[in-house]
Amino acid sequence: MGTKRAYAVWSLGVAAYAVAVFQRASLGVAGLDAQERFGATAAVLSLFGVVQLGVYAAMQIPVGVLLDRVGPRRMVVAGALLMAAGQLALALAGGVPVALAARVLVGAGDALTFISVLRLVPAWFPPRRAPLLTQLTGMLGQSGQVAAAFPLVAGLHAVGWTPTYAVAAAVGVLVAALVAAALRDAPPGVQAGAPEVEKGARRRALLAAWREPGTRLGLWTHFVTQFSGAVFALFWGYPFLVGGQGVSPATAGVLLTVLVVAAVAVGPVLGALAARWPLRRSAIVLAVVLGSAIAWAVVLAWPGRAPLPLLVLLVLVLAANGPASMVGFDFARTENPPARLGSATGIVNVGGFVASLLTILAVGLLLDLTGSWRVALSVQFAVWAAGLAGLLRTRRVLRRERGMRIDPLPRAVVRRLAAARA
Repeated sequence: MGTKRAYAVWSLGVAAYAVAVFQRASLGVAGLDAQERFGATAAVLSLFGVVQLGVYAAMQIPVGVLLDRVGPRRMVVAGALLMAAGQLALALAGGVPVALAARVLVGAGDALTFISVLRLVPAWFPPRRAPLLTQLTGMLGQSGQVAAAFPLVAGLHAVGWTPTYAVAAAVGVLVAALVAAALRDAPPGVQAGAPEVEKGARRRALLAAWREPGTRLGLWTHFVTQFSGAVFALFWGYPFLVGGQGVSPATAGVLLTVLVVAAVAVGPVLGALAARWPLRRSAIVLAVVLGSAIAWAVVLAWPGRAPLPLLVLLVLVLAANGPASMVGFDFARTENPPARLGSATGIVNVGGFVASLLTILAVGLLLDLTGSWRVALSVQFAVWAAGLAGLLRTRRVLRRERGMRIDPLPRAVVRRLAAARA
């Protein structure tokens, strides 16, 4: 494990995930064009994001269970083809119902991709590299947002809606072909999927993953950290910058790109901190949430339009949201046995996307009711409050069960310490 072939397989998986992020974000940067094409209000436009992310979140647990059985390659291929079908349907859509159906397909395909690519890391690499490679998987995959922010927007302005989304569909088919041909679930001679088990065993494993406090701590960590940056990058950021702050489309694209690039830089740093101080992982999460809330409070309280340097600062702070959410997967990894890791990862991944879809919908509704970006985006503070309540409560449960006053040690470390004492 850890050979050149391992890195080649992982790189292909990351590329497939980056294309999934591109497909996921492709409507957010086209929000204003979509409103014009479909004659949609802000609330109706928010339904596109809610439907897409709702399907994504709803599928995470069944996808995690299925992943434990069939392995990553078939899941990623199916995901790429579903997203391609969705983008083709969106290219041809002339009204809201067909466009919504298209985003259902994109959300379903997206749901199959990320945790499947994450599964490649423990299969192909030794455990000591897992925290860093997990962070890199998430952050490098976000490069798909850059493709959405620049080439896709340029295509919309140059050749129009239908050709641009048709090309996006073709990219999905190409990815499916490459993954089918070259990606492998595990090194030769290594069991890729879980062996067949007795009836009901997978359900029991799923329930065991949910009952594990570390899994729920991961879910609330993902919930409270991921949504603000995701909502900004995937849906409301571009309309807020252009329509609410008077920023030019080119500058808005640059700011979204800065968010992605900064996230790639921050990811390994947070990964290294979590590995260096595993007893302080939740402190890292709380610091990121506090920083995000303060940055948004300053921008929303600023009289009139916020100056560009302040918007840049907001983007840089939000860049830490994605990397911090990956700490949730680290809690799931260290507190669950490998046989149910897919199920636990799926549970964790629900958190941030449920928070995101609720926020997207609430922002759209408040925009229609008040016409104020300040009021609409303030709903984030309610979501942070709910997420922090869940995180702190679950952390207390985990600490009580472990008899600790700080974040839990990974179980492998606990076993080594026990052996050393013996």
